[in-house]
Amino acid sequence: MSLADKKIFITGGSRGIGLAIALRAAKDGASIAIAAKSVEENPKLGGTIYSAAKEIEAAGGKALPIQCDIRDEDAITAAVAKAAQEFGGLDILINNASAINLTPTEKTPAKRFDLMFDVNVRGTFLTSQAVIPYLKQSAESGRNPHILTLSPPLSMKPKWFKNHVAYTMSKYGMSMCVLGMAEEFKRDAIGVNALWPRTAIDTAALQMIPGIDTDFCRTPEILSDAAYIILNRPGKETTGNFFVDDEILASEGITDLEKYSVKPGTKDFLLDFFLD
Repeated sequence: MSLADKKIFITGGSRGIGLAIALRAAKDGASIAIAAKSVEENPKLGGTIYSAAKEIEAAGGKALPIQCDIRDEDAITAAVAKAAQEFGGLDILINNASAINLTPTEKTPAKRFDLMFDVNVRGTFLTSQAVIPYLKQSAESGRNPHILTLSPPLSMKPKWFKNHVAYTMSKYGMSMCVLGMAEEFKRDAIGVNALWPRTAIDTAALQMIPGIDTDFCRTPEILSDAAYIILNRPGKETTGNFFVDDEILASEGITDLEKYSVKPGTKDFLLDFFLD
């Protein structure tokens, strides 16, 4: 398996899971555009598009940092066009950018509701829309194009909605993009899939949520290794799936997940939302 010479566009990849996926691809020498808002470091979150670019290049890849507000249609269009021009096309889109607000209905301000839908649903849809023409060209050239979205398997169980209706709807909106686009672009040989973690993942964003003990989490590298496997599979055959990180690793014979533990020896991990 290799992502050498692949041309990748990642939203929100200045830190956390997006950056981990970028660094895994960079080891093979991939070209990676990091499209995110962060140009000045937030002390609570860390990481900018420029620090991410340095890490990608140090890992062996080619990096293109692009300041982009995923809520801005024109900014998305310009960012995708810039990356395609710089790299000579695009092969892979990672819809990683996401906003989270775990509040019940009566405590969800319209501003937070709009943020989650603008970033999660609208941002995923519009970025995918902008990248599709380049992915079609990639398919015509036999370069195995993919869209991979960080969103959960769809479920209509009330328990996933009752505590944070707005957030759940926004994440499922991303998953519905996967469901629909996988079928829509199947004839174009573009693989469209989702990936979701079994356990909570230790990221700066998670650390800002009160009451979370990251000792019971796994590292972002479990998702980057899972994504690497998916992106190396033939998109024409591998599409419309809602993959879970440990299951995709197990399909390649990787069942010892100890190296992904934040705290070595942990057995009782904090489970993520949306999975039974």
